[in-house]
Amino acid sequence: MLPRSRTLPTRIHDSALDPDRDARRYLQVEAQPITSKIDEDTPADNTTTGGGKCFDDDGRLKRTGTVWTASSHIITAVIGSGVLSLAWAIVQLGWLAGPAVMALFAFVIFFTSNLLADCYRTGDLATGRRNYTYMDAVRANLGGGKVMVCGAIQYLNLFGVAVGYTIAASISMMAIKRSNCFHANGGKDPCHMSSNMYMIIFGIIQVFFSQIPDFDQVWWLSIVAAIMSFTYSIVGLSLGIVQAVQNKAFQGSIMGISVGAVTKAGTVTPMQKIWRNLQALGDIAFAYSYSIILIEIQDTLRSPPPETRTMRKATLISISVTTAFYLLCGCAGYAAFGDNTPGNLLTGFGFYNPYWLLDIANLAIVVHLVGAYQVYSQPLFAFVEKWAARRWPKVEEYDIRLHGPSGHACRVNAFRLVWRTCFVVLTTVVSMLLPFFNDVVGILGALGFWPLTVYFPVEMYIAHRKIRRWSMPWVGLQALSLACLVVSLAAAVGSIAGVVLDLKSYHPFHSTY
Repeated sequence: MLPRSRTLPTRIHDSALDPDRDARRYLQVEAQPITSKIDEDTPADNTTTGGGKCFDDDGRLKRTGTVWTASSHIITAVIGSGVLSLAWAIVQLGWLAGPAVMALFAFVIFFTSNLLADCYRTGDLATGRRNYTYMDAVRANLGGGKVMVCGAIQYLNLFGVAVGYTIAASISMMAIKRSNCFHANGGKDPCHMSSNMYMIIFGIIQVFFSQIPDFDQVWWLSIVAAIMSFTYSIVGLSLGIVQAVQNKAFQGSIMGISVGAVTKAGTVTPMQKIWRNLQALGDIAFAYSYSIILIEIQDTLRSPPPETRTMRKATLISISVTTAFYLLCGCAGYAAFGDNTPGNLLTGFGFYNPYWLLDIANLAIVVHLVGAYQVYSQPLFAFVEKWAARRWPKVEEYDIRLHGPSGHACRVNAFRLVWRTCFVVLTTVVSMLLPFFNDVVGILGALGFWPLTVYFPVEMYIAHRKIRRWSMPWVGLQALSLACLVVSLAAAVGSIAGVVLDLKSYHPFHSTY
């Protein structure tokens, strides 16, 4: 089963900057005599003339995925902590533009996902050579320096996600503490506290989990994370609906938060209104991005019918379900709180009953982010350690004997121990310096949306289908790419401006909520 919850399996990025990697090692089956024989006879382009009843045309075990398994993978992958900022995004855009922008992003994601699905096989859509990962598809269709650029963007995005998840986890841990504090004193104490301690606690947890050599060995953590993701999303939706019913009216306005409105962050100025609108675009983009795992999901599908046809159906189903769920969560939060909707939906509920339900939801967020942090970080770990193995081949591993009835031994690598610990420390320090959830989410959405969701799929599709320059399809695709680039740049500017505004009243390592 694929690791989910908006988290990326290690194998996706193993080859990002390593052109010498043999793509056929991806998703290897257990070594068996018959498998080895088939691998030896398989041509270099990973296609065979037959495949047999037990193996596909590339000599691997028969794939069994269907439109329903692919749909479930996508839905579980997309719905994550980004959903908690959607209500805040709708606050900025209003009842009219908010849902419309969300629907527009859904259409763009659906369209570009179909383009990317066509690039799963190089050549014929039914019998061409398979590309097992996103990077394999980029290498097969574009090659050259674009592979390096794509890998660099991916790894930078992975580091940013680790920072964002550290911030989100600390906010949820504080929400549990503040909820209990507020309940104990009857609302008389605002229960302000610093987030630094909770970021450090989360970092210490990640130091231990980061020493696991291969995340595939703890696949169960991703399954738990997926369950937690649905848990807190459903709680947030339910409480938003209940609050809106108690208000006996929908909060908010057609155009969103107005200039002059007084919020917890201060009075909204005309310039802040612009920055907030742009930042909202980045938040929505972050919540929708899943293109980086589409090729891997497609590689689980059985054929016939051709994988592309099945993937198109799965994309339509999953995007429709996800968009409906996002609209419900975002609109429910806005209807409940109006202009006072918090940047992180569930932390804003910490001052309302039932406090125990909010504690469960925020605990689910923390558990989800523990697993999400690891799966996002593992590809970056693997890349650096692969480079280190070539640079210092004599670094040895040693055993640590674990006490207990099983007496298992754990393999520890000195470089891995130091490097991964330093990585966690770095992400924790950066999180403490920039503890702004919505701003960081907006920057991440802007960074990953255009290049990974639009530009590379469009360029690969043009190369794959050999579309002539200045033909109508070429002009249309380039226009879409250009428009999405403008949106991404605007979202990035808005999010950076949000960080700058927050920094004016912020003292490093002294953040309080």
